[in-house]
Amino acid sequence: MGASQRCRSSINPSSFSSLFFVGTLLFSLMMTAYACPKLCHCTERNGMVVQCTSRNLESIPPNLPKDTVVLLLSSNQIRHVPKGAFADLHRLRELDLSHNVLESVEVDAFQGVSEALRTLDLSNNHLSGLPRDTFTKLHARIRLSQNPWHCECSLQETLRELRLDPETVNEVSCFTSEQEEYVGQPVIQVLDSGINFCNFHHKTTDVAMFVAMFCWFSMVTAYIIYYIKHNQEDARRHMEYLKSLPSTSHMSKDYDTVSSVF
Repeated sequence: MGASQRCRSSINPSSFSSLFFVGTLLFSLMMTAYACPKLCHCTERNGMVVQCTSRNLESIPPNLPKDTVVLLLSSNQIRHVPKGAFADLHRLRELDLSHNVLESVEVDAFQGVSEALRTLDLSNNHLSGLPRDTFTKLHARIRLSQNPWHCECSLQETLRELRLDPETVNEVSCFTSEQEEYVGQPVIQVLDSGINFCNFHHKTTDVAMFVAMFCWFSMVTAYIIYYIKHNQEDARRHMEYLKSLPSTSHMSKDYDTVSSVF
C-alpha cells in the first residue's frame, strides 16, 4: 500500500468533520470580531475607524469590531446610551455622539473604554442631567456644549470630576436652574464665582421637611381638639341624662307614702 493511500486511510471521516466544524467556528468568530456593522463604513488605520455618521440610527450598533479605535456616530437619532455599550472596545480612542437626540446616559455606559478613550463628544444633544458616576475613571477630554442642562447639585458634582474641552467649556450653559438668575450663564463661570448648587439643594430639602412636619403637627393638633370636643359632648349628654333621672329624695318620699297607706 502506498504512502498516500495509508494517509487517506488513516483519516477518520468523523475527525475530518470535527476539524471542519472547528475551523468554520473560528472563522465565524473572527468575522464577528472584525465585521463592519450594517449601514456603517469601516477603514483600517492602525485599528478600525468605524464611520456611522448620518445613518438615521436609533441605537448604538451591536457587534462593533473589537479593534475599533475611532467610532463616529454623530448626526443620528440615538436617544439612550445603555450600560456597557462599548465594553468590548478596549482600544477605542475617539467616540463621537454629537448631534443626536440623547436624553440619557447610564452609569457604566463607558465601562471598558476608560483607559484608552481620549476624546468623547456629547455636544448638541438633549441632555439635561447626568448621574454622578457616569464618567467614573474616564480620562478623556469631553465636550458637553449645546445641551439643555439643568443646573443643580448632581450636575455640579459630575462636572467636578471631568476634563471638559477648553474650546467649548463656555458653551456648557444653564438652560434651567434651581435659581432663575443663573439661566443662560456658563455653568463653569457660575461655579467659579463661588456658587454652590448643593447648598440650594440642602435648603430646599430642609424647607420641605419643615413643611411636612408642620402638616403632621397640624393634623395631630386637629385630632386632639376633635377628640376633646367629642368627649365634652358625650359628657354633656351623660350629665343631662343623669339630671333627667328621679332624685333620691323624691323616691324616698314616694316610698314613705306607700308605706303609710299599707
